[in-house]
Amino acid sequence: MMFARILLSFFAPLAYAAIAGAWSTFVVPHTEDADDALALMTAISGYASDASIVFEANTTYNVWSPITFPPLTNVEVVISGNLSYPTSIKTVQGHVAAANYPGAWFSFTGGSNVTLRGNTDPDWGWVDGHGQQWWDIMQQTNRPSGWLFKDVTNGIIRDMKIYKPIAWNFATTGSNNVHIFNNIILAGSDNASFPFNTDGFSAAGTNLFFENNHVVNGDDCLTVSNGAKNITWRDSYCEGSHGLSVGSLGRGGQVASVENILFETTIMNRTLYAARFKSWSGGNGAAINVTWKDITFIDVMFPIYITQNYWDQTDGPRPSSSSVNETHIENFLFDHFVGVINDTPGYVEGSCITDPCWYNVSGATGKEGVIFDLYPDTATNIVVKNLVARTLSGAPVAVMCNSSTISSDTGFVCSDGPYVPTQAGL
Repeated sequence: MMFARILLSFFAPLAYAAIAGAWSTFVVPHTEDADDALALMTAISGYASDASIVFEANTTYNVWSPITFPPLTNVEVVISGNLSYPTSIKTVQGHVAAANYPGAWFSFTGGSNVTLRGNTDPDWGWVDGHGQQWWDIMQQTNRPSGWLFKDVTNGIIRDMKIYKPIAWNFATTGSNNVHIFNNIILAGSDNASFPFNTDGFSAAGTNLFFENNHVVNGDDCLTVSNGAKNITWRDSYCEGSHGLSVGSLGRGGQVASVENILFETTIMNRTLYAARFKSWSGGNGAAINVTWKDITFIDVMFPIYITQNYWDQTDGPRPSSSSVNETHIENFLFDHFVGVINDTPGYVEGSCITDPCWYNVSGATGKEGVIFDLYPDTATNIVVKNLVARTLSGAPVAVMCNSSTISSDTGFVCSDGPYVPTQAGL
């Protein structure tokens, strides 16, 4: 019902503008062997309200420099043609390193009733980041984010198709009432090179509704960041990713807050994690009312994983903290997880480039369906229900949980040992 009202609030102004005859359309011109972004940036101020901005079909545009949209009102940006980043790594790095770099290759900087729309044509409407060449040489300096949808009220991101992005894809920082659906992100590598930091979506706004998205990548499928509230993700597919994640929160003692988060009806195929929460040691704030439900996982190493002790391994060994000011977590539910744990001996996920791997958990057997790495007196009402799991090897499913860190029933016997459900977990 809430999102029906959102869609109504979006389309009503568009209909009014069309009836009033005030609607205008700008078709982005294309010039061979030239940067097409320049013509758009020159004209954009004249189409900041009651307008369509169209990258037309059957055209491959050269987006060789970042595009920043001013605050928009009643505007749709339509990607019917293909968009190509520069093939030159140095060209991209030069723009990202510049003092006036806007923070993403495509930046929406505010406004209301804004639509970013691709299409369902299998051949047109693709955005090609040429990321493979970056991954092949593990180039991680001055990489661009893809799409920043910042401070937009009443927005839509739909039918976008992203091919081999260099790194991060969609961010919704500070936006409110946005529907993100039917998008495709293909950040799979053609070889053993790993697509580092190719996060699918970052939710850092309020009243954000993600559905029917298809993501193949090398980092979080969706990450819920500080300030997020009322986030729904459902009916989607994630492959090769680092899971449906909340965090990381609380880095450097930051006071972080997320509230009312729902992930549901998603397939996690050969991902490192299925459901993950991560907060930094020494963080502050709280994550409240987070649910993951009806999750199917296929060959996943860590189906359910919580840590309140996330840290940068390059800074040294795991920090020791007993502070009750750790980022508190309250009312977490993991309900109806069904699938297979990848406990293949010697298996190493592609993002592992250190020894031990960054995701190594001391004492883990690789057969854990649940890992709770909690601080005492900082976690309340954390429950796993209806977990139906097996291991690839056929070995019994295990858990890791320190009963001294949580007093409530977790839905299983909280210990480092076999998975044994309790009454709360049935």
